[in-house]
Amino acid sequence: MRITAVAASVVALALLVGAVGFWFTLRTALYGQLDAAAQQDAAAFAEQVDDAGPESLADVDDDRFWQVVDRDNGTVAAASDAAEGFGALADREGDGPGLVLLDPEEPPFVTAVEREGGDWIVVVGRSTEDVDATLATVGVLLAISVPLVAGVVALTTWFAVGRSLAPVERMRRQVDRMSASDLSRRVDEPATRDEIGRLAHTMNGMLGRLEEAQIAQRRFVSDASHELKSPLASLRQYAEVARAHPDRISAAELSDAVLEEGARLERLVQGMLVLSRADEGGLALNVADVDLDDLLLAEATRLRAVGAIVVDASAVHPVRVRGDLGLLGQVTRNLADNAARHASTTVWMSLTRAPTRAILTMEDDGGGIPVGDRDRVFERFVRLDEARARDAGGSGLGLAIVREIVRAHGGDVRVDAGASGGARFVVSLPL
Repeated sequence: MRITAVAASVVALALLVGAVGFWFTLRTALYGQLDAAAQQDAAAFAEQVDDAGPESLADVDDDRFWQVVDRDNGTVAAASDAAEGFGALADREGDGPGLVLLDPEEPPFVTAVEREGGDWIVVVGRSTEDVDATLATVGVLLAISVPLVAGVVALTTWFAVGRSLAPVERMRRQVDRMSASDLSRRVDEPATRDEIGRLAHTMNGMLGRLEEAQIAQRRFVSDASHELKSPLASLRQYAEVARAHPDRISAAELSDAVLEEGARLERLVQGMLVLSRADEGGLALNVADVDLDDLLLAEATRLRAVGAIVVDASAVHPVRVRGDLGLLGQVTRNLADNAARHASTTVWMSLTRAPTRAILTMEDDGGGIPVGDRDRVFERFVRLDEARARDAGGSGLGLAIVREIVRAHGGDVRVDAGASGGARFVVSLPL
């Protein structure tokens, strides 16, 4: 409606200005022609009167408008029937009116005065009846055509814009029928390559991303519920057995179970909080200078203290980056724990400096990760077959947390095959 109103108003205003300008231009042109014709008649009559006197005009048609004024006394020496009752229309200097109104019921005359060198002043007129009729007809036609053309423009604009926006209204109805529980539906994409087609394509892309996010959220909630239920069930089982059979479970065993499952719950909750903040874009970084080599060497010392595997950190070189010390420490801790969990005998750590980035690698000599699962291992609560034993300590969140923290620092992480056949995780961070 707004587009139609604006288009019709602009066209109507332009037509109105054009019509008024055209009418006045036409009026000026027609009256100019009439005036020129009257002057030609006056010149011809004056020449005739100078040659043969006023009586020579007796043969001129009586419906013509003319007067012959005596220059000496200013009286009318001869006149046509239409000009008899006016008296002298020109003074002795030859000036006279340019427009003579005969009667309210009759059309006026355009008059022209011609003063030759003789004794007579000739006044000749041309009727404006035809010109006025022409101007009236043109005015009526313009008064009808301007609103008519504006109306045609309004209707054309209404239907054209309505037809152009029909796909938008159709998309609106389709989206309105969608529910939050079913985002699998898509809007119809028109075959055109205009803005409407691109809008439909973009909207379908947005719906696809929303559907993926919804599926990921539901899976996350389901997996988190399952993960939290396991340690809670274990705690409840220990408590029920200890209450029913105090002689079978000692206080020390119960305390160890509570501490172990409580720590597991704490790790799960902490991991989910980190991922939740990352999803909301609220993973705040306390940026400072961080020596990555110190973090890696600390993890190497921790793993060696356990004594289950060999840790080779000889390829760790001094590299400093700008980042959050606590979050980068969580990255090295999760990578080290993952490597130790899957290593057969040895874990290799390395840290090198590229021209603009720090390259951190963590490699184990375990069974490796199949090519098809190398992207999936960074998803939440994902465990490959060889890592499904929950007593190994894995929650399925460690690598997902690594990826989110590394991304928040402007880096990236990938996994490929190591030289020993195991998995090698490569983290790249800006210096």
